[in-house]
Amino acid sequence: MTLPLSGIKVLDVSQIMAGPFCCMLLGDMGADVIKVETPGVGDQTRKAMGFRLKGADSAGFLALNRNKRSVELDLKNPAGLEAFYELVKQADVLVENNRPGVVARLKIDYPTLRAINPRLVYASISGFGQTGPWAKRPGLDLIAQAMSGVMSVMGHPDSPPVKSSVPLADLGAGLFAAYGILSAVIGRGISGQGQHVDASLFETAMSLSVWESAEYWGTGELPVPIGSANRMSSPYQAVRASDRHFVIGAANQKLWKALCEVIGREDLVQDARFTDNVARIRNRVVLIEELEREFKRRTADEWVDALLGAGVPAGPIYNYAEALGSEQAKARNMVLEIDHPVEGPVKVLGFPVKLSGTPQKVRHAAPLLGQHTEQVLGEFGFSEERIEAARAAGAFGAAAATAEPAV
Repeated sequence: MTLPLSGIKVLDVSQIMAGPFCCMLLGDMGADVIKVETPGVGDQTRKAMGFRLKGADSAGFLALNRNKRSVELDLKNPAGLEAFYELVKQADVLVENNRPGVVARLKIDYPTLRAINPRLVYASISGFGQTGPWAKRPGLDLIAQAMSGVMSVMGHPDSPPVKSSVPLADLGAGLFAAYGILSAVIGRGISGQGQHVDASLFETAMSLSVWESAEYWGTGELPVPIGSANRMSSPYQAVRASDRHFVIGAANQKLWKALCEVIGREDLVQDARFTDNVARIRNRVVLIEELEREFKRRTADEWVDALLGAGVPAGPIYNYAEALGSEQAKARNMVLEIDHPVEGPVKVLGFPVKLSGTPQKVRHAAPLLGQHTEQVLGEFGFSEERIEAARAAGAFGAAAATAEPAV
């Protein structure tokens, strides 16, 4: 079946994580994503991570670049830039994640490309956005987590600063950019005009701080690290059983009463310290001490089974081997195996959103550097003679160039 974004042409001029993740999401929904890479260099993630597979590309690159085709173009070469402009004329979307100012030097900024294609939806993902006093600062997931306030509430009380190991600012910026792009594409159907989509890691991390900002504005007090607990309800966190930790989420009064019945501590329901959610949040530390006295009598699996049987949300804490190998991950097809031209069968994460009428599929493994250059140019109207002339002029690079720094 035709996927929902079939016919949408996307130029992926990004690298590393936020931009490539955004473009992969678009590609998964059927967009024709053309990854434009520096000749001989490519996306920096091709060389990332501390281990190699069979070929030259890292596992991280393979994880972020399925459903794309790769074209090598030297945008610092006049012939390469001219060829790129030809792609822009027929493109619907462009995604870049350079530091503000880089695309203007390369002559691929939004005003320049809008003059070539007024219908182009041009998405920029940067550390701090295209405006403001921090706009030209280098932006990384770590920096965004630190400066958005997120790191100030991570970890446990009195622990050194920690960040989320999952790069929430990077990946979240990719998600928000995709949301902005699709909104602009739909809007273009009404106005006939494209527009500039401006997403940032800083604003992403800050926008995900929903509970923390509400607590600060509501109480006037700064949120602090609370480990695995929740700011809006208690008990809602990891607790210790006889063998290991597990998690519970008794997020309302009905579930709290059910939890007390399961552990044989109905007296806690009448305890003035725990009578309602407000009281339980205020006395959370003492509450967890009371609960763990009971939880330590049995194993985590035993408690999870008992709590689920009573309708109380609970679950084990899995490592990635357990999570990826779980029956639910298998049932939801969250581990896919795709064929790569060099690596052979490669496992990648599945599609997090399922469409009933037009289910997604992996149409392309992550491409080799420049794998589709001639194919794509031919589809965009380049004759064999013109491709050869561009090659002779250095459009596809004569030697490895130095890549501009990304976000």
